[in-house]
Amino acid sequence: MSHGPSATTAAAPAGSPRARVTAVLLRQDVILLAVFIAMVAFFTAMNPVFFSRFAFANILQDWAPIILLAIGETYVIITAGIDLSVGATLGLSGVSAALTIRSLHESGTGGSTALLIGIAVALLVGLAVGAVNGVLITRVGLAPFIATLATMGAGAGLTLVVTGGVQIAGGPPEVIQLGNTQYLGLLTLPLIVVLVVLVVAWLVLHQTRFGRWTYAIGSNAFAARGSGIGVDRHLIKIYMLSGLLAGLAGVFVYLRLGSGSPTSGQGQELTAIAAAVIGGSSLFGGSGRMSGTVLGALITTAVLSGLILIGVAPNWQQVVIGVLIAVAVAVQQISARRAQKGAGRG
Repeated sequence: MSHGPSATTAAAPAGSPRARVTAVLLRQDVILLAVFIAMVAFFTAMNPVFFSRFAFANILQDWAPIILLAIGETYVIITAGIDLSVGATLGLSGVSAALTIRSLHESGTGGSTALLIGIAVALLVGLAVGAVNGVLITRVGLAPFIATLATMGAGAGLTLVVTGGVQIAGGPPEVIQLGNTQYLGLLTLPLIVVLVVLVVAWLVLHQTRFGRWTYAIGSNAFAARGSGIGVDRHLIKIYMLSGLLAGLAGVFVYLRLGSGSPTSGQGQELTAIAAAVIGGSSLFGGSGRMSGTVLGALITTAVLSGLILIGVAPNWQQVVIGVLIAVAVAVQQISARRAQKGAGRG
């Protein structure tokens, strides 16, 4: 096979400048960056507004809750799991914050205090859902797909029950001010918080023991147990982290809209999983890069804005995301087969 180890060595000796450049160019995140640049160029050619600061600010606002969900999915998928409940958790956390803040505001509590308590409630809701997922998977023995599918249905149903299917407004003016006051024409305070969370999650995954254990469990859970890693305890922490980030995403959406919407997280689990998988996280576990997830989330959110600006119905976004997931998984499987064949030849 022309792409096997022997052909590569013949074309460019390992360690040579050409081999190093080739290795960099073939990295998933580098390829994604090229795809994103090409996509920006295409949509800008179709409608120059796409390249404006206003359009990019909107893309960042759409990207923020997705990257929070996708960070959690990246950790989960690296462990060879999946979390289908993040969209429902986003919605439930958002309306929990909205109901708490409205109740406190109507009872005379100061706006800032009500806001802080509401945010805390949303994060606790996210942690609770994550803990339930972790316990169902590690203690009850359910497969991640089944466990998180169950909590997804329960969370979405509970959101409709507590809201009656209507948006929850009536919060203090601080909500709108905090969620929509812009700096430099691009950033809001909640978006800055999201960027800080991203940097911390990036460092933890790639620079700490917690991250190394996450990769180890996804690569071989049996070997991880044998090396002394508390696999079940670590997995519960991973799913709690995913739930916590989904709760934070619910807060972000609430602050942006100024109200809690029971449908705000609908379908967002697909977009988050797509961002992680397109970014190179293997559904088989053991591999993934946060840089790829960031670009995957940018691509999936920019597609929606681009389609709207060129006059295509937004519903096509789900079609595009579905195709991107299929292509990304297909590429992963082809790469895995090539790696196995190369190892066999070695």
